[in-house]
Amino acid sequence: MAHMPTADLTRIPTRGRSSFELGRLWLGLVLVLVLAACDATLPPTGTGSPTPDAIATPGGSLAPTGTDAVAPAPTFVRPTPSPEPTFRAYAVVPGDTLTAIARRFGTTGRSIAYWNRGTYPSLDPESPTYEPDRIEVGWTLRLIPGVEVDEQELPSPTPTALPSVSIAPGPTPLADGASLAVSHGSRDSNAVALTFDMGGRLDPALSIMGWLVDHDVRATIFPTGKAASETGIGRDVLARIAAHPELFALGNHSWDHPDFRDLTAAQIADQLDRTETALAPLVGTTTKPFFRPPYGSHDDAVRSAVGAAGWPYTVMWDVDTIDWRAPSDGGPSADDIVAKVISRAQGGSIVLMHLGGWNTLDALPRIVDGLRARGLEPVTLAELLRS
Repeated sequence: MAHMPTADLTRIPTRGRSSFELGRLWLGLVLVLVLAACDATLPPTGTGSPTPDAIATPGGSLAPTGTDAVAPAPTFVRPTPSPEPTFRAYAVVPGDTLTAIARRFGTTGRSIAYWNRGTYPSLDPESPTYEPDRIEVGWTLRLIPGVEVDEQELPSPTPTALPSVSIAPGPTPLADGASLAVSHGSRDSNAVALTFDMGGRLDPALSIMGWLVDHDVRATIFPTGKAASETGIGRDVLARIAAHPELFALGNHSWDHPDFRDLTAAQIADQLDRTETALAPLVGTTTKPFFRPPYGSHDDAVRSAVGAAGWPYTVMWDVDTIDWRAPSDGGPSADDIVAKVISRAQGGSIVLMHLGGWNTLDALPRIVDGLRARGLEPVTLAELLRS
């Protein structure tokens, strides 16, 4: 409690004073005591804030803290801007038309034509040679789902084709509808397809994807539907593919990696469709037209069923790194992987690696440098097999 000054009444002189004067003295003394008591409830001027038991109200008076206290003004939080729409890549498959593709992705055929006129001049609406009804299997079209081009602000016709890469005509699907097995593209090109399967061991998948993005290296990813859609790493890999359609193509590696020779045609279709249904919405593009058989196992019946299900290419390889095998089980070192790829790859080669490969990440920089030193350039399968 604050100390209040007191008065010593015995020291007030009274002799010789009238009753009126004594009354005035007593009244003045009472006023002094009252003012001193009021002043003691306030903090001294210039000594800081009020006591912890009180806060200042907007009117300048004091109010107790607690439920009756004035709430502080809310802190302003700047809203997070919505992300800008980004391009997705779509690989043309048999039966596609520009109109059908546009309808599927919520845009217009003319918009797709404008976005791709730099790569495919026949799609330039401003050109007298404009042919919107002619698109070819293997073309990779850039598009933005749900967006239409404003023809008052047209995108520049910047080519998206790779520099210093020659693409020769590739194989065409079989007339009987069976999936065509391919192990390489044209030997008359300088293109090489780096392909990565994903299923089973997943580390170091994200580090490999990050390296490919950081160094602008194109590749094709073949995930199993189960590993890609039901694991955190798998979903992150799909997100990288979706974010970089200019670098990555997507293929179908089955749902859970069975030997397709042990399945019926209906079971094969279920494996492929289930994977497509799970992956396409996460990436924004289809796994068609590329299928890679688990274990590399296929026969006439498998290829017929795969083709009937809608995947016209069964993708094999001509360079197998065997990077899935652990070094403790006789698997290759990083040096072994580099030596095999550099010594065996040639124009049109398809190189098989794994996002969960034991020494793949260590080997990858030297593989790319070694290929380029020989005049070979990594591309996607759609580019390698472009017809």
